[in-house]
Amino acid sequence: MRDLLKHPVWEKSELGFPLPESKHAVSVALPTWKDVIAYEEKDPECINHLKAIYPRFGLNPLLKILEKEILSQNSLTKHMAWPYSNSYLALKAKKYCDKNTNTKNSFIKNQRNMVFLITTGEACKFAKIFWQHTGLGASSREAEISLDLANAPNQTLVENSYSQIIKRISKYTNSKSDEIYLTSSGMSALHTALEIIYKVFPKRPTLQIGFPYVDVLKLPKNIFYGANLIIEDNYDDLEEEIKKNNPSALIIELPSNPMLKCANIKKISKISKKLNIPIITDDTIASNVNIESLEYSDIIFSSLTKIFSGSGDILAGSLIINSKSKWFNELKNALKDIDLPKLSDGDIVSLEKESRDFENRVTRQNKSCLYLKHKLENHRSIKHIFHPENCPNFNSIIRSGGGYGCLFSIEFKGGIEKAKKFYDSIKISKGPSLGNKFTLVCPYVQLAHYRELDWAESFGVPSHLIRVSVGIENKDYLLNVFLDALDS
Repeated sequence: MRDLLKHPVWEKSELGFPLPESKHAVSVALPTWKDVIAYEEKDPECINHLKAIYPRFGLNPLLKILEKEILSQNSLTKHMAWPYSNSYLALKAKKYCDKNTNTKNSFIKNQRNMVFLITTGEACKFAKIFWQHTGLGASSREAEISLDLANAPNQTLVENSYSQIIKRISKYTNSKSDEIYLTSSGMSALHTALEIIYKVFPKRPTLQIGFPYVDVLKLPKNIFYGANLIIEDNYDDLEEEIKKNNPSALIIELPSNPMLKCANIKKISKISKKLNIPIITDDTIASNVNIESLEYSDIIFSSLTKIFSGSGDILAGSLIINSKSKWFNELKNALKDIDLPKLSDGDIVSLEKESRDFENRVTRQNKSCLYLKHKLENHRSIKHIFHPENCPNFNSIIRSGGGYGCLFSIEFKGGIEKAKKFYDSIKISKGPSLGNKFTLVCPYVQLAHYRELDWAESFGVPSHLIRVSVGIENKDYLLNVFLDALDS
């Protein structure tokens, strides 16, 4: 396997290289700005080069083998197949398709210990939306075992690995083991959180406070009962605005992606208690090593794919129900009626192994990221660096000994032309995702909001923004890499 700490992927000829070099990679090399646009435009010349894809944005190559097999064996030439771990999840996907298109455009079929949603016509579009937003699909490690390319792990090993992961999460949250749940992805954790909420609270839209990660807003908006968005700084009376929206729940990212700002969670928590509205928070970017967030939340979800794993080839999530929530018993009981989208056995074993250095890695990435921010923020080409250090609300919930995480985002004085030149020049791995051991750079807004750039700009998010996920490489080596690209 290529060591991306020593040999990053940045050459033009390396378009489509899996990041990392693993059959389960969740990122893929997009070495030039032109590649990013071609990827978003679904240019066949670009798409055909891709040897990996973020698992919610398409089918991992192992899942593609299963899709091709079931379609071929059933002589289905105008169909797509979406693999799920069980019929409960596949039926959820079908129900969503049926709600939006003719029921005859999809059906369920079992094969190789998996359950496939088979779609044709317009149902393909809605199946893809459901797959992306919910993160409920089968994992590549499940596919690998199903295809007899790997053995199922020993159950004792799985149980021990599960316990170790729970211990690592509970160390900083002080949650009991029966309050923490591992899920198949960060988004499936949010999907589960919303299912819980709607068993306890009225079926009304959620309210997101702060600029959102794209699917955190679109999951409740498209799959459940709608979602509204507000930016805290735009309102003199935040309580009145929340009351006016009358949401089923508040959703807050700590911090937001890619602007890395925190809403005033302490203030919002007081308002939510007064108005009897639960809070769901996402601590993926900061991680519970760095911030105290459970105290102000009723439910926390996180993508363990990112910083917790660090390997970049495991799709996983977690869900925590706060035992001090006024609705704790109702939320716990509601979960009993839901078939939890569990993390697969193979992913559990891999996640335990990769997260053993979680705490030390986070501390190291905190320091390197802050070092780069301080060294680069006054560079003549840079207009602004977005980083949690600049956010008073983040500083108010930072743990003793905690840091600011591994992300910063760059806005250039030269706008999009300078951003393109920088991106094409930098000799570091380039592609989507974050939190890996290896540094990863991407034009985040182009990737996440390509068809809604004006909408993102209306919230003060520059369309040319470059997001940097800092790894564990030598910090001075990284500084030189960035300076070389900035001065090119």
